[in-house]
Amino acid sequence: MSVGRVLIYGGKGALGAACVSHFKDNNYWVGSIDLNENDRADVSIVVPRDSSWIEQEQEVLGKVNDALQNNKLDAVICVAGGWAGGNAEKDLAKNADLMWRQSVWTSTISATVAAHHLKPGGLLALTGAQPALKGTPGMIGYGLAKAAVHQLTRSMAGNNSGLPDGAFVVSILPVTLDTPMNRKWMPKADFTTWTPLNEIAGVFHKWTKGEQRKKNGALVQLITKDGITQLVETD
Repeated sequence: MSVGRVLIYGGKGALGAACVSHFKDNNYWVGSIDLNENDRADVSIVVPRDSSWIEQEQEVLGKVNDALQNNKLDAVICVAGGWAGGNAEKDLAKNADLMWRQSVWTSTISATVAAHHLKPGGLLALTGAQPALKGTPGMIGYGLAKAAVHQLTRSMAGNNSGLPDGAFVVSILPVTLDTPMNRKWMPKADFTTWTPLNEIAGVFHKWTKGEQRKKNGALVQLITKDGITQLVETD
C-alpha cells in the first residue's frame, strides 16, 4: 500500500533516478517522465524525442491521466534539464533552443500536470540554477532558460495560476550536483562543495510531506560547503 503518489519529470537522469529510488524506498507510488524508461518506477512515460512542445504536453497529459485513474498526486517534481556553455559569438540560438527544450518545456508541462492532477496542498517543485540569479555570459542559453524557470515558479505560486488550493511551489537552485558525469568532466574539483543527489531527494520528500516548507514561490539555493548543504532562500 503506497503512502502517496509522486511524479518525477526527468526520472531517468542522475537526480531524477535518485528521486525515483528514494520515493520508492519510502513506499510511494512513483511515476517517471523522461526521454528514456526508468524500470524502477511504477509507471514510466517515455516522451517522444522529436515531438513539438505542444505534442509533448498532450502526450504527457494523456498518459498521466491514464496512469492515475482519477487518483491525485502529492507532488510533481521536475528535475529535467541539461547544460550548454557558450556566448553570443557562436551557436547562441542552437544552445538556447536546446536549453529551452530541456528546462522550460519540461517545467511548463510539469506545471500543467500539477494544475490537472495535484491534490490540494500538494508540491510542485522545479529546478532553476543559482548562477542564473545573475548574468551568465559564458553560458547565455543556459542562463536564459533557468531564469525563465525562476519566473515560472513565482507565477505558479500566485493567485489564479491554476493550481489547487494550498499548493506549495518552489524551485531548487543548485550550484553543482554531485553526479558521475560531473565527476568525470571535472575530476580535480572540490567535491565537498557539490550537492549530493540523495540529499536533494530527501528535501523533496520532506516538502512532499508538508515538512520544513519554505515561502510559497521560493527560489531555494543549495549551497554546499565542506560536505554540508544549506537551503538559502533568494530575496
